Amino acid sequence: MPSILVVDDSMMDRRIAGGLLEKQPDWRISYAKDGQEALDIIAKSHPDLIVTDLQMPEVNGLELVQEVKRSYPLIPVILMTAQGSEQIAVKALECGAASYVPKVRLSDELVSIADRVLSLAGERRTQRVLMQRMESMKARFVLNSEPRLLTSLVGHLQRTLNDMGLFGESDRLRVGVALEEALLNAAYHGNLEISSELREQDHSAYYDLARERTQLPPFSVRQIFVDVDFSRDLVEYVIQDEGPGFDPAILPDPTDPLNLERPCGRGLLLMRTFMDAVKYNKAGNQVTMSKRVAEPASAGAA
Repeated sequence: MPSILVVDDSMMDRRIAGGLLEKQPDWRISYAKDGQEALDIIAKSHPDLIVTDLQMPEVNGLELVQEVKRSYPLIPVILMTAQGSEQIAVKALECGAASYVPKVRLSDELVSIADRVLSLAGERRTQRVLMQRMESMKARFVLNSEPRLLTSLVGHLQRTLNDMGLFGESDRLRVGVALEEALLNAAYHGNLEISSELREQDHSAYYDLARERTQLPPFSVRQIFVDVDFSRDLVEYVIQDEGPGFDPAILPDPTDPLNLERPCGRGLLLMRTFMDAVKYNKAGNQVTMSKRVAEPASAGAA
């Protein structure tokens, strides 16, 4: 049973976030009123996931992320962001947070993002097999736009990185988050041609339209091509969809704190934050992401 620690100095906000998570029958939720109390709880119980506010007394959210990454690298952290905390949130993502959810969108996105992060974190904890001596691997996958299939590919590639001993646990999780964001962008925005602006206006309509288009041509017959190149020095993903493409220059700057609360550009922010290089082709329907392997993870890492 996954355990999730919710950290917020506002009792009302703790209960709102916790109430959403408690609706999942297999999740066990605990609470802390600030970062210092959270660290005391983490030392005793080692939760599987931390969901935290940023602006708090004692130890704030950024400091909590930094300490968790340093002392408990296997525990992912999801940020709850509010207006006024945008710059801290960007810094926290750079310091090791796994993802973020704007507080105004908790009811729509918290559970699904928590589930995705828990799945990725679970993969890294349980997989240890005999691939430490693999020097390189290249593969191509041709997929449709079904989100479950894309998530399954992320899990498979995360296991491969883990098995090869590439990256530390925290960086490996972040690479997985970046890959999943890129794949979902290729599916929803590329092949299915659905704008993030619709999700900003009506969360349910966004996913209803996606489900509808996965059954309707030409959207339903479009494919996603994923080329993977793993070596001891570099990990590279090339993801191409069959949609009409776009001009990457017209996207709002995802690193601008003013855009942090908007669904549009969220995936690109995570991709650029977690990877060393992110480049689009001229047509805008292919993205290449790479990350250098600074130091191989030890074979005995959990």
